[in-house]
Amino acid sequence: MLFDSTVRQELSRTFGATLVVILTIVLTVFLIKTIGEAAGGVVAPQDVVLLLGYVALAHLPTMLSLSLFVAIVVTLSRMYRDSEMVIWFASGVGLSRFVRPVLRTSWPVLLVIGLSLAFVWPWVNRAANDLRERYTQRSDLLRVAPGVFQTSRDGSRVFFVERDGDDANVARNVFVLTQRGGRESVTTAAAGRIEVEGDRRYVVLEHGQRNETDAARGDKALASFEHYRVLVGERAVQRAEDRSPRELYLPALLADPQPRRQGELAWRLGMLLGAGNLLLLAIGLAATNPRRASSWSLLFALLAFVVYFNLITLTKAWVAGGRIGTGTALAVHALVFAFALGLLWWREHAQAASRFARARRAAAPA
Repeated sequence: MLFDSTVRQELSRTFGATLVVILTIVLTVFLIKTIGEAAGGVVAPQDVVLLLGYVALAHLPTMLSLSLFVAIVVTLSRMYRDSEMVIWFASGVGLSRFVRPVLRTSWPVLLVIGLSLAFVWPWVNRAANDLRERYTQRSDLLRVAPGVFQTSRDGSRVFFVERDGDDANVARNVFVLTQRGGRESVTTAAAGRIEVEGDRRYVVLEHGQRNETDAARGDKALASFEHYRVLVGERAVQRAEDRSPRELYLPALLADPQPRRQGELAWRLGMLLGAGNLLLLAIGLAATNPRRASSWSLLFALLAFVVYFNLITLTKAWVAGGRIGTGTALAVHALVFAFALGLLWWREHAQAASRFARARRAAAPA
């Protein structure tokens, strides 16, 4: 049918353009954040692009929901402004008739959102956290770039080294500044290497000296050494049961009644249900008066999106805190669904009443 194909084609074009814009904004924002983390020693500089890909996949459900919502609002608002809606309404097509082409266009997107929440979201969080953990569990000496002053992950040490050949475990001309408990020490050495004993890692310095200063008392001490051993970190192995709920798949969340995991389950189901409810809300919120020079429909729609998704996050926190149950959290979406249906019914009948009133005034004798 001409009506369905016209609406679907315009929705598809608008959705694609909106998704590109939102994806560009999200990647730009998180690129700046990830580069800052790399500069601060939280992540490896060579992993910035990989982490950016993880971020894009992790936020894919939200970006798809927002793009679909904005596409529906923009498309229908344009049809209102260009008086296309008047033509469709005069042809006997009500506002509720737009639900079918919208759903036929949106169901693949909803399927991708559901699969992303079920499989991609936990996998991405697990991969990103493992990547960060592997980097933070490395020796501070390994994290230092040759010729660059680098702060340790706890902020108590500053390192400067020069690599000795291709061996990453060996360095020369080592400089270590340590500040801890009101005492400052400067250690220099001609060479250094890494030794591993069990879960502990040590830096062994050779042929150097250590200058220590007590900031409170002003005492100073200078010592030379042939060998100096420093503990720089312990390797922590994360057990499966200690993983964050964000890293768990749906079967693990369904089988565990812990509030934190039930909160994560409520959030994932809420994101999918929220994406579906937003389709109906977008149809009702897109109505605008073509006689007005400007339209506030998109602004109100974006405000509704922000409030709704913040409500989803809030219910997750309530479930995780044990204040409400998962069923109560999902009941919120049932209320939103009822509100969307009521708004759609009100818009359609208000327009029908308006057309009927205009017809009566036109038929009344002068």
